[in-house]
Amino acid sequence: MTGTTLDDYTDRYARRVRGMTASEIRALFAVASRPEVVSLAGGAPFIAALPLDAVGEMLGRLGAEHGTTTLQYGIGQGTLELRERICEVMALSGIDAACGASPEDVVVTVGGQQALDLVARLFLDPGDVVLAEGPTYVGALGVFQAAQAQVVHVPMDDDGLIPEALETAIAEQARAGRRVKFLYTIPTYQNPAGVTLTEERRERVLDICERAGLLVVEDDPYGQLGFEGEAPAPLRARRREGVFYLSTFSKTFAPGLRVGWILAPHAVRDKLVIASEAQILCPSAYAQSAVSTYLSTMPWREQLKVYREVYRERRDAMLDALADLMPDGTRWTTPAGGLFVWATLPDGLDAKAMMPRAIAARVAYVPGTGFYADGTGTGHMRLNFSFPAPERIREGVRRLAGVMEQEMAMRRVFGAVTGPGRRRGGAGSDVPGPDLA
Repeated sequence: MTGTTLDDYTDRYARRVRGMTASEIRALFAVASRPEVVSLAGGAPFIAALPLDAVGEMLGRLGAEHGTTTLQYGIGQGTLELRERICEVMALSGIDAACGASPEDVVVTVGGQQALDLVARLFLDPGDVVLAEGPTYVGALGVFQAAQAQVVHVPMDDDGLIPEALETAIAEQARAGRRVKFLYTIPTYQNPAGVTLTEERRERVLDICERAGLLVVEDDPYGQLGFEGEAPAPLRARRREGVFYLSTFSKTFAPGLRVGWILAPHAVRDKLVIASEAQILCPSAYAQSAVSTYLSTMPWREQLKVYREVYRERRDAMLDALADLMPDGTRWTTPAGGLFVWATLPDGLDAKAMMPRAIAARVAYVPGTGFYADGTGTGHMRLNFSFPAPERIREGVRRLAGVMEQEMAMRRVFGAVTGPGRRRGGAGSDVPGPDLA
């Protein structure tokens, strides 16, 4: 050891550690949590909308009356009771016994994040390619990079993933001799773009993947949080083979419990359980019992309606504020559900470079660079509307608009510079495309 670096263990790390980078969202949390900052950065659900007194009493009883089981070890796959309740939840979206959904093929995970990691552990070798929407969930990027896989982004527009672009991406990777393992997609109320894959495109995407022999990893944390009618049926409700369905109770109940799941093809179930046991031995029996009891004894379907109304009001507050306050040239998506709006900045603005000045103005957002594997996306930002109250959302947008106006004034004086990651088309396009406003 020479002691000349900040990290004296650098030469001892495994090669896969080189792909690990800090999440831009996590890096913002310390600043964004300050009370004087209006945070439009995170993705936290509005837990205060829950009946917290009743939930608190329920949690207390789990320890006092059932502690000998809820505080004990469990089994790697998760309790049968919870897996049965999960099947009831999925049935609301059309994933039911008729399309092969069974408690036997459900694996309980520590949130949706572990579900992603398990799929990556089973299927990704170093150098493999994952196709993913551009932009995509930052947590998935971290998982795939840790697995030493290469993420290739497929553009989106207002109607979600573009099927023709998916076909092109598959063909390009084949010509280059690269092995594509699966398509990772958030087809409903996508994070971060807020767009939803249309009914017609869902069938086309599945057909394309089936012809190419490509697995589909469908991440669906937000599908039951729609504001404008029913969402299209999940991909897993349409095809049972080759589709892995991942979801979580973090957005519909409580993220602090860290309970998610995978519905996998039957042949893969045992390998998922083995991989999970190697990681965590077993998911928390207490957390599983909490979710099972909540689903069995409380009006959780009514609670979903409460969340939808709360988030609809806050989505509308954000859209109204953006329309009223944002400078000319700004565009944004209009989500029909979920937690996020994706904004495209006027030409010349760089969301990442602008961040320190936004924090100084006491407003936080997530620069678009965090949602691309290649660091592009400087001309975009993700805005969250689920957590702040409507009046705080408007104040945050007012502060943000003021920062952008100042940036634009500076560029009029000193000249506009377009960063290397500037995107001028749709949510993830590299070329001019449909306007996502």
